[in-house]
Formats: sequence, C-alpha cells, structure tokens
Amino acid sequence: MLLGRGAEQDRIDLIMADCRRGRGAALLLHGEAGIGKTALLDHAAARADGMRLLRVEGIESEMDLAYSGLHQLFLPVLDRVDRLPPPQATALRAVFGLSDDGVEDPFVIGLGVLSMLSRLGADAPLLCLIDDVQWLDQPTVDALTFAARRIGAEAAALLFAARDDARGSAAPGLPTLPVRGLDRAAAASLVTGLLPSVAETIIEQAHGNPLALLDLPGALTPAQRAGQLGPLALPEGPTALPGRLQESFARQIDGMPEATQVVLLVSAADDTGDLPLVLGAAGRMGAAVEDLEPAERAGLVSVSSRTLRFRHPLVRNAAYQGAPLGRRIAAHEALAETLDTDRHGHRRAWHLAAAATGPDERVAAELEQVAAWAGSRQAAASASAAYERAAQLTQDPRARARRLIGAARKAAEAGQDVRAGLLADQVPLPLTDPGAEADLARVRAVVELGYGSPSAAGRILLDCADAVSRSRPDKLASLLTDAAHAALSAADIDLVRRIADRRPDLPVPAVPALLLSGRTPEALDVLRTLVTDCRLPRTGLMDRLMTGIHCRLTGDHDTAHEIAATAVELCRAQGISGWLPTALHLLAVTEVSLGRFDEARTHASEALRLADHHDLDHRAAHLRSVLAVAAAVRGDEESTRALAVETLAYTRPRGVGQGTATALWALGLLELGLGRAQEALEHLDAALAAAGAPALALHLLPDLVEAAVRAGCPERAVESARLLTDRAAATGHEAPAASAHRCAALTAADDEAERHFDAALRAHTGGSGFERARTELAYGVWLRRMRRRIDARDQLSAALATFEQMEARPWALRARAELQAAGGHQDPSGDGTDIRISRLSPQEREVVRLAATGATNREIAVQLFLSPRTVGHHLYRAFPKLGISSRTELASLLRS
Repeated sequence: MLLGRGAEQDRIDLIMADCRRGRGAALLLHGEAGIGKTALLDHAAARADGMRLLRVEGIESEMDLAYSGLHQLFLPVLDRVDRLPPPQATALRAVFGLSDDGVEDPFVIGLGVLSMLSRLGADAPLLCLIDDVQWLDQPTVDALTFAARRIGAEAAALLFAARDDARGSAAPGLPTLPVRGLDRAAAASLVTGLLPSVAETIIEQAHGNPLALLDLPGALTPAQRAGQLGPLALPEGPTALPGRLQESFARQIDGMPEATQVVLLVSAADDTGDLPLVLGAAGRMGAAVEDLEPAERAGLVSVSSRTLRFRHPLVRNAAYQGAPLGRRIAAHEALAETLDTDRHGHRRAWHLAAAATGPDERVAAELEQVAAWAGSRQAAASASAAYERAAQLTQDPRARARRLIGAARKAAEAGQDVRAGLLADQVPLPLTDPGAEADLARVRAVVELGYGSPSAAGRILLDCADAVSRSRPDKLASLLTDAAHAALSAADIDLVRRIADRRPDLPVPAVPALLLSGRTPEALDVLRTLVTDCRLPRTGLMDRLMTGIHCRLTGDHDTAHEIAATAVELCRAQGISGWLPTALHLLAVTEVSLGRFDEARTHASEALRLADHHDLDHRAAHLRSVLAVAAAVRGDEESTRALAVETLAYTRPRGVGQGTATALWALGLLELGLGRAQEALEHLDAALAAAGAPALALHLLPDLVEAAVRAGCPERAVESARLLTDRAAATGHEAPAASAHRCAALTAADDEAERHFDAALRAHTGGSGFERARTELAYGVWLRRMRRRIDARDQLSAALATFEQMEARPWALRARAELQAAGGHQDPSGDGTDIRISRLSPQEREVVRLAATGATNREIAVQLFLSPRTVGHHLYRAFPKLGISSRTELASLLRS
C-alpha cells in the first residue's frame, strides 16, 4: 500500500476490476515531477495478475520521432499487426518502419491501435501503462487517445501519466485524476533517521513530493545531518526542487564506477530503453552488462531481459548532463554505429547530428531525408525539427536557407507559428532563388496573420507576387490565394481588389472582387468551377477554405458546409494541425448559418482548444466571436459579452475586420433577442462598418433590418432590405431569398407584407430552422396586429416550438408572450414562470418583459405597435399584480 494514496489506488483498482469484467476505461494521472505518478502505475502493474501488460515511457529526445512511443508500446506484440484488417495493418506497418508505404490517414492508424487493443483484450484483459505522456511524440499521443476514448466496450484499461503543465494537450478528452503532494503525516513517515529539525526542514522544502522526501536526505553531508544546515543546503522554494533532485541524482551517479557511468550515459543518450542496443553501444565504449549492477543496487535503474528503465526522468537527465561533452559525443557515435541503417535510419541520423560539433553536409542530408520521411507520416513538428537541425549543420547559404524555410513551413503546418517566425528570421538574406523567396513570404505572412495585422500579411504576399511574377509564375496562385484570405480577414476592400487585379484569371481572388463590384452572376460562374474542383482529391487546403468562404458569402450554406467538412477531414488526414482550427472555424460558421448551433458550439470549442494550445491568437479571436454568436442565440448574456469583449480586445487594434464584425454581430443579436432594439441597431451598424462592405456581410443584414424596424427607424432598414433582395435574385439560393422576403415584409406596407411573408416561408425549405422560426414569429406578430388571431397562433406556435427545441430562450419568451396575446393557451407553470407573472395579461407580460430590459415607454411602444400612453397604462395595472411599486424592481423579479 502506498502511503497517502488510498483514494488514487482505489480508483485504479476499480478500473482494473472493470477491465477484468470486459469493460474498458482510460484515466490520466497528472501531477508534478516526482509526485508519485509512476509509483501508481507500478501499483497497477503489480496487481495485473492474469492480465497482459504493455508499458511505454515518454522519452524527451524522441518527441520529434513520429510514432516512436507507439512502436515501443507494441514492440512485444508486433506479430499481431498482420492479423488486423488490411488497411489498418498497412498503416501500422508503415508507421513502425516495417514497410515503405506512406501513411494517408491518421484515423486509420487510430483505428488500427483500437483494433490491436481489442484483439489483445479478447485473449486476456489488457493493461496499458503510458508514462511521461508529455514526452511522447504527438502522433503517438493522438493515436492512443483516439483509441482510449473508444475503449469502453473492450477488455482493456489504459492508464496515462503526465506532468501537470502538459495534461491539457497530453491526452485530451480523458478522465483525469490529480496526484497531489502527501499530507504532513504521510510525509513524516518517509523521512526517518534524522534529527527532528532536519526532518522538518526536509518536509517543508519537499512540499509533499515523495521522491524529494526520499532522496533529499541522501544528499545531506554528515554535518548537515547533524543539524548544520547552511543557506544553500536545501532549495529555497518549490521552483528549485527539480534542480535539487537532479543534483542529488548526479552525486549518486558520480559515485558509481566509471564503466557504470558509461552504460547509464549511453542509455540516457538513446532513451529507448532497448537493452541490447544500449549494451551494444556501451560495449564499443568498453562497458558490459555486469557494469549495470551498481546502478541496479542503488535503485537508479530497473533492468529486464530486453529493457532498461530509469527510476525517474531526472536520473536520466543527471546521467547525461553530468557527463563531459566528449563522452556524450562518443555515446551518440556508438549508438549510431550500433543502429541498423535500414530499419532505424531516422534514429541513426539524429544520433549523428547529436555527435556533430560543426557543419556536416553528410549528416545534414540524412536529416533532410528524415524530415521528408516524417512529413509523409503526418508528423509536421518532427519534420520541422529535422529540417532545423539539418540547417544548423549546413554551411552553404542556399542549402541552409532551403532547409530553414522547410523547417518554418512545417512548423506553421504544426501550429507552431511563433517558432515558424523565429526560423524565418534565421534565413540568410538576400535570397537568390525566387521560389525560396515565395516560400519564405508565405511563412512570414502566416506569422503576421497569426499575431499582427492581416492587411500587412496580405501586402507581404502581394509584394512578393509582384517580385517573382516573371521568374516563378507557378508561385503566383498560392501567393495571391493566401493574400486574398488575409485581406478578407482584415475586411480590407481595397486590398481585395488589388489582389484580384494582379491576375484576374485566378478564380479564388476573383470571386470576392466580383461580388464587391456587383457582378454577382460572373462571381457565381467562377464559384461553380471552384466548387467542382473542391470535389476532386487534388484540390489543396487553402483553395477549399476559400471556396467554402465564398459559398457562404453568396448564401449557399449547404455547399459551404460540405466543403468545410472536407477541409476538416483533409487537415486531420494529413496531420495539418496548424490549419485545423481554421477549417473547424469555417465549419462552425456554416453551422451557425444553417441554425445548427449545438454542432457549431462543439466544433468552435474544439478549435478554440487547439488554437489556445498552439497559441494561435488570431484564430482564437475568430472562434470566440463564433461562440459569442451561439451564446447570443441562447440569450446567455454573460457569456456573449465576455466572449465578444475578449475578441474585440484582440481584433480592433490589429485591424481584424471580420472578427470585429462577428463579435459586434453577436452583441447585436443578443440585444435584439432581449428586446433592446436600439442597442441592437447600434451594434449591427458598427458590425456592418467593420465588415468593410455589405457584399461581405449579408448575414448581418436581416438582423439590422429587424432591429431598425423594431427601434422605430424603418428608414434605416430600406437599403439593407434592397441589397438582400438584389443578392437573392442574383444568386437564386433559398436562404438569401427567405431572408430577403422577411425583410421586405417588415418594411412593406400592410397590403404587401403578407405576400412577402408567404414567399419567405416557401423559401425556408431546409436551411436554418432558427431563421424559419424568426420568420414565423414576425409573421405571427403581424397577423395579430391585423387582428387575425387564429392565423397568428398557428405561426407563433410553430415558432415557439422551434425556439424551445433550440433553447433560444429570449426568442422563445417573446414567441410565448405573443402567442398568449393572440389568445393561445400557455401553462404558466410549464416553463417555471413565477405565479405572480401568471396574473398578468399577455399584453402586460410583454410590456413588463421589455420594461425589465431598461427600454423606455416610447421604445416599447414602437416594438409592440402601441402608444406610449397605452404602455404606461399596462405598467400601471401590472405593478400591483406583481407586488412591486417601481420599474427598478422588474429586472430582479424576472430574474427570480
């Protein structure tokens, strides 16, 4: 029994018991270094009687070697790979280096891992222990967590352990168990044989860390044990703890025989735990297997027939960092000589690179091949690291520039935009290769877009396009497409037009410029070609993203959604994690347009987690604005405002016009739903201005029209309604047509309104249920005003059902009040309404609801088509029924 770990052990024991009964589970243990995570995994291993046990430890030096951790985990059962379904077996053989096949889809790898776990669990309950997840390569983490989240029906248990600062990205989506410091009683039981004052100091400085409690006493000198503790004898604060532990380990290693230190150094340099490899390389340095014995007796390592494990990562660090440089180089050289070139060429290249002390073109070329190999296996971060190290070993400026640009591009693909910028800054200038110049400009633009001004990013690309247009015309399409993407993000209309003018025949930049010029039929012709191309496998990611954006601009939301979904699939399949948040953002935006708010929240939340993990501030701002829109529909005022404010704090200073417009749209939609039409109109006017042009913001216009009408400013709605009508006629798409007819009905004379309402409902086939319900609500309000109460109830009942199903609370509240005003039956207890509210007439309830938002009598009168005097009369009659005496009490009453 581990001291002070009863609750954690019980949780693990329960998981293992369930596994033996055929119910799988996964759990992530997290805590600081030395806190006891590995001891808890050892506890699980000790209780694994009758189970198959597989174990892997993350290795810091192999973080850039794609799937190295997965290979280590499955090394004892590699013979089972061939029993998997052929696509999965092919994928796993490829990532393990057992074949020359490329890896096309990481989902197939994840399914292969799941199938392996399932088949192994079918033979005997399976326990997988995955330690130091923060040092596993990311592709391994992705594959294992993919399987872990789907393991419930299999006889397999997966226990992960990670350091606290890595748990969010280490194994996302898994249940977690925090491993905290021991309490004072448990800590005191570990510190024995010392004077009370010395023991107390050890306990105080260790902060409950078991490894520190056990090892710090061993580092004390005889004088310190006797109570002579100087100011540097122990760490002054918790941040010094790991360094102090490593110092303790280093002193233990220094006391070992020289040959033992050699074996420890070689094992630390390789970090795989492959005992035959370690002994083979150590033999080249004059050490042998018997030289491990002193380290085993001291508890620094544990050894089996095939593996060597350090008791703690800091032991490994001490063994490596404590050795002289010359000996570390010799260890890497010995490992490179021992490794098989055909099967382990990538590891051999990294060891050769670690042994290099200056430029070495032969090693640099091998690393460049490793980068290409990693890139073909969707391991962009690993490829970037290999390119970067190759560049460090390169003397020729042209080759160095090429490799640094390759490293920067792969870093950007992996979502490491800051690192991409640092790599780009190292490229030796001036460049003599126009192609390299174009590639470098694209990297610099990614960084500028990510953290600075999207307009500046677009200008970087446009200037480069001008510079290389004659020598490398093949680079123009990618440069101008990226530039158009940046210009649209900035809502920089002039830049959009300038980009399109450079090559009017390029379809992606042409579409928004044509829309801005009012040449909608021509834009649609070009867009149809782009949509056709997007259904071909060869179409690149940026072309897909831009085509989806263009479809949304024209109101073709179904096609936009289809293309966005394929862009997400492409990012996942090719491991382009840096662009996945962008693709998910497009998917979420189209789902908002289609009224699929739950799906939009899910995808935007996933994307925001990824963007925050990768520090992609620009994309995170866009995603917060989309989440703000979804929150506004639900009437979640606190969340909407918080998300919008955070978005605007980023977008306004940097000129991210599109993000600013979406955040302001969310605020306007919130106010509109809550009945504050004037405030809504102000936000929506500002959103339209931020969007640059109405042609790029048609989704805002229906809300702006409704806000203007309900605020008593119908003249401010006329132009927007006309623009919607023109665009709907030009595109022929149903969503713009429905919105245009609703807006026309809101601004038309009474003898024309019904024709437009009916046309809007006919156009609402499919598409957004939310928008259809808004049309039904507006129609029902008009019908009630026309004293056609039975017809009004039909429309209002349908609208209410949809709003309630979507949890669009403020819209449902308004529909319910209108339905009651039209004579419809509504049980006041069915929606949790205060009994005092049920005493009010339907008209009084609607007046009270608007008054509680702070609206004046005149503003309420405009929205409800009443006179201000009538509004005052309703409030006068309502106050006694509610038991209040002033308007200021309304808000708190309704909140209750």
